[in-house]
Formats: sequence, structure tokens, C-alpha cells
Amino acid sequence: MDTPWTHTTVLLEEAVDALQATGSRDTFVDATFGRGGHSRAILDRLAPEGRLIAYDKDAEAVAEAARIEDARFSIRHQGFKHLGELAPASVGGLLMDLGISSPQIDNPARGFSFRFDGPLDMRMDTSRGESVAEWLATAEPQQIAEVIRDYGEERFAVQIAKAIAARRQERGPVSTTAELAELVAGAVKTREPGQNPATRTFQALRIFINAELEELQQALEASLSVLKPQGRLAVISFHSLEDRIVKQFIAKHSREVFDRRAPFAQAPEMKLRSIGRIKPSEAEVQANPRARSAILRVAERTGAPA
Repeated sequence: MDTPWTHTTVLLEEAVDALQATGSRDTFVDATFGRGGHSRAILDRLAPEGRLIAYDKDAEAVAEAARIEDARFSIRHQGFKHLGELAPASVGGLLMDLGISSPQIDNPARGFSFRFDGPLDMRMDTSRGESVAEWLATAEPQQIAEVIRDYGEERFAVQIAKAIAARRQERGPVSTTAELAELVAGAVKTREPGQNPATRTFQALRIFINAELEELQQALEASLSVLKPQGRLAVISFHSLEDRIVKQFIAKHSREVFDRRAPFAQAPEMKLRSIGRIKPSEAEVQANPRARSAILRVAERTGAPA
């Protein structure tokens, strides 16, 4: 189904270049299909014998993927925490674009943005799980504060949680994005220039309700199993919590760690080789402001090719 919402893929050429897919006969994975910009670019470069497997929890993304008529391509209506179900050492390149797509943000019915009034949902997969509104209707104020503080790095988390609880007691649960944004604006006393007071709270609730950081950690661990030797891992993150996890994961597995308590023991095998960190160009940020916070980190699975 056509919609008025469009999506511009961030770091398109840089990410696909990092995978080294040109002319490859290997299997590649786009772990977050979105609206398919990266997937289509990978397919353009693969050899006829190559294969691309994509994942996405969003039913609208899966519907968009169904429009790709290419026998080398398949889509799975799953989150990328299921990557570990692939055969060991079967993947030549793995891409994770951790940003939410513009159609998700711009469609008021999805409830991701405080810029539009809509139901307070925020689920990537609307066919399962509870919405943000449903969770806020029953969660304890302390739980709400912890989520907003931990996932939004919001220093006014306690005040926001108290405002949500008071509103719930006086007039019933918060059910729309506009209601939540108004509550947050009343509780947040100061904010960085140019940033909406609700930015951090909306980010936190979205990350929490979709278990995004937990799923990212599972997928990164799975990458060590499914990548072939010299297979590439490329991850695009958009905020510090995600990027910190990716950076620390690559660093952890890119060095030999010696146990000082057992100085003569053999060090664990180094599993990754860090390739680098790439930011969008000034031209890309000017053309697509949503790219400004993106960071692409690339690593290569160690070991000799089969």
C-alpha cells in the first residue's frame, strides 16, 4: 500500500561498501530491512549466485519487502535477535541499521513522535506485545522513572514519572502522544537549545517497549557465530546508548585479553578486527538532517577463509 511517507536511507553507499558484497556469491543479511534501501543496494551488487536474507519486526516493512521480485532475496517477519538461528559461519556480511524509518516516525498512527498527535503505541511489531500507553497505565512510578533515566539519559526522569502517575490518578492513563508530550514539557525545566523537552522520554519509552538494547546485544553475540571468517559486520547507530554497546562489543572481541591471574594461560582467540568508524558527510546531513547523529562501525570476523 502506498503512503505519503518516504524514507531516505542513511549512509547507504558507505554501509554497502563496507560489506564488500560486489560480485560476491555469499549469503548476506540485512538485519533491519526498514524500507529496503540497503537491501536493494546489496542486491544490485551481489553475484547471481549470491543471496540476501532480511529481517524486520514491522509488518509494514515486510509488506514493502514483498515488492522485491528477486529470487536471491527473502524476508523474515522477525527481530534480529533470531540471527543465531542461521547456520554457523554461513554469512559473508551482516548489516544492522538501528534507526527507525521515517514512515514509522511520520505516521501519527504509530505513536513514535511527539510532533503529531496519535495513539501512544511505539511498538515496532504492532501484532504483539503491549503498547507504551498500556504499560504506562499500570507501571509503578519508580519503574517509569528508571526507564526514562536509563534509556533516555533524562535527568528529570523522577519528575516526569510523578507527573504521569498524578495524571493517571486524576484523569486516567495517558493515551496519546500529545498528552504525554504536554506532561513532559511541564516537568522538564530546562533543555538543550533546539531540543524538544519530550525527546529523551519518547526515545526511552520506544527503546524499552521494543527491548531494543537487549535485542542488539543478542544480535551482536550471534554475529560471531554466523559470520564466515573475513565476513563483515556493519552497524549504524543513532544514539549514544546503541553506539556504546557496538563500540564496546567490537573492542572486546578485537583484542587478545590476558587473564592476569593465569599469566601463562593461552589468551582467548581474537574474534574481530576493527575496520573503522564512519560519519555521514556534510552534504548528506544537509540533504537529510536525520542522518546527523548516525555512526557506522565496521568490523571483520577473524580467521582464514574456507
